[in-house]
Amino acid sequence: MLLMQVIHMFLHYLSSIERSKETTTGYEKDLTQFSKFLEKKYNCTPYLEEITATDLESFLLWLKEKRNYAPASRARNLYTLRSFFAYAYKKELVARNVALSVENIKLQQKERVYLSETEVQQLVGAIDHDLIQLVVLVLYLTGLRISECLSLTTDTVDLDQRVIHVVAGKGNKDRLIPISDKLLPLLQHYLEHERPDTDSDLFFCTKKTGKLSDVYVNRVLADAVKKLGWKKKVTAHILRHSFASQLVKKDVNLVQIQKLLGHSSLKVTSIYTHSNLEQLSEAVNCL
Repeated sequence: MLLMQVIHMFLHYLSSIERSKETTTGYEKDLTQFSKFLEKKYNCTPYLEEITATDLESFLLWLKEKRNYAPASRARNLYTLRSFFAYAYKKELVARNVALSVENIKLQQKERVYLSETEVQQLVGAIDHDLIQLVVLVLYLTGLRISECLSLTTDTVDLDQRVIHVVAGKGNKDRLIPISDKLLPLLQHYLEHERPDTDSDLFFCTKKTGKLSDVYVNRVLADAVKKLGWKKKVTAHILRHSFASQLVKKDVNLVQIQKLLGHSSLKVTSIYTHSNLEQLSEAVNCL
């Protein structure tokens, strides 16, 4: 069977089990690139059953040497290939899952960048845009992803019940985020005095466009960081890291943090249990 034919079947299957649009699009991009690589390598249309583990290894090497893909990006491609061949094997389209013979790509564990409470206050103070100041505080005090935050509507932010309803977050999962005592009056003031009169149902919006873009938020953040003279790169996602990291430092249960972040497993949440050098020094001096 033609490789592209099976790829289309796989993508249809992902849609049928309600995988998110972002996930499906990412898989499609990776698999289409793999198909084009094989077509160029063998100068013919690739067939699924003829693909070997060596072909997969050659593709990953090509991504490294010709496309300059970082280890994390190549690891993502390998994950895509394993999911695809697992599907093909399950549907009895191939005799074995050749992707299982390919070794994992070694990833260097990076220490996550996060901001202290003082740094968040400094960052907010360096932002001249009132609405983005509020969005930054929301990201830090809720742990929302930027896409989730900017997709909130006036219906999903329930100030009376003091809860934010995240509809179809990453992995197409809903979750509830309680609104803290610190955040509640800020959201109430915005809704009553600052939110523009517009037809848009988005909670965070401008009068001109009725919405706010993540690109613009990150650009304002970059300008604020530059104004502060910081060397670290701060994006909207770093505020999510900061939320999780500060909760870990305050000994909040990891399962509770997992639920707030909307992670599917504790393994993902556990990356936030990093310690700074000062904490590590305190630890060794306990002995």
